[in-house]
Amino acid sequence: MKVVKAFLQKYFNDTQQRKLILGINPGRFGAGITGVNFTAAKQLTDECGIEHPFKNGSELSAEFIYAMINAYGGPEKFYSNFFIGSVCPLGFVKGGKNINYYDDKELQSAITPFIVDSIEKQLSFSVDRTHCLCIGGEKNYKYLSGRNEKYKWFNKITPLPHPRFIMQYRRKQLNDFIQIYLDALRNK
Repeated sequence: MKVVKAFLQKYFNDTQQRKLILGINPGRFGAGITGVNFTAAKQLTDECGIEHPFKNGSELSAEFIYAMINAYGGPEKFYSNFFIGSVCPLGFVKGGKNINYYDDKELQSAITPFIVDSIEKQLSFSVDRTHCLCIGGEKNYKYLSGRNEKYKWFNKITPLPHPRFIMQYRRKQLNDFIQIYLDALRNK
């Protein structure tokens, strides 16, 4: 909690309106440890300058996100315009591996009321509802779009490929994917 509080005070201690970027749910090596979405311990120290008690590990998704954040202009500039949350703020592990909320239909059904409540709590912050970016392409985007049709949270939702997929299968095109993200951030 101290680390999350330090992060929030450093980047969000104002009333400025921000656009929301929603990932799937926390991974066990990033936000599952640090409490900060798409931010592993290494990025928390090296990129954000925040002290913490965690082992200085990293994860592929955090590496991509911070490469993109630095291409945008760095953490201060990025976080003054955007907040990264999750469709589901809870992480799930099955058989020692991460699973996404949509990987198990019973789980998805059981947590949908919690997800709706969580998104509405995030929207109670100073959020620009004209455009939401959705990290996680097909399944996360489909689920979020379905809820958005019902609850009318955002005027537009733009899907983005997941950073882990990019880093694991398309790393040679890293700069192209960073540009895709930057274009979406700039609403091009």
